[in-house]
Amino acid sequence: RYRPAGRSRAFFAAKPYCRGVISVSAASGVNLKRFLQPILALLPEGAPFFEEDQLTDLNTRFFVGELIREKIYQLFEDEIPYQATVLVTSFQEKQTLTKITADIIVQRETQKAILLGSGGSMVKKLGTLARADIEAFIGNKVFLELFVKVRPRWRDSDLFLKEYGYF
Repeated sequence: RYRPAGRSRAFFAAKPYCRGVISVSAASGVNLKRFLQPILALLPEGAPFFEEDQLTDLNTRFFVGELIREKIYQLFEDEIPYQATVLVTSFQEKQTLTKITADIIVQRETQKAILLGSGGSMVKKLGTLARADIEAFIGNKVFLELFVKVRPRWRDSDLFLKEYGYF
């Protein structure tokens, strides 16, 4: 009987860089708990990258943009998401309200029309859902202003990709 898992296990176990082999199944969950322990045992202890109360090196503006983009994925599924990015252009924190302005960038006018919806209904829904998540995230009331802009071939332009934070 042909057993590809056994052959793979033997192949990797023979490599000098391999400290161990554990077969796992994401589908059935076999050995998932056993999988992490050997990895943790091999990791070196080091100084933390962040202070104890700091979770990441990314700023709040980044997460606000991602929350808006998440709503694009949820509302528009396969129609728009991979052609859109979000650029937070203004983030003004006040004591009782945070005012956020963001541009949703797409590549074609037809995508803009889909995002806007009839009479602006879809961008309004998008803004309402995103605002609720942003308020929960930052712990403050939010005034969210969204603009949908067309930038043809923005994904092919190093200038646009750099401006939008991709590198």
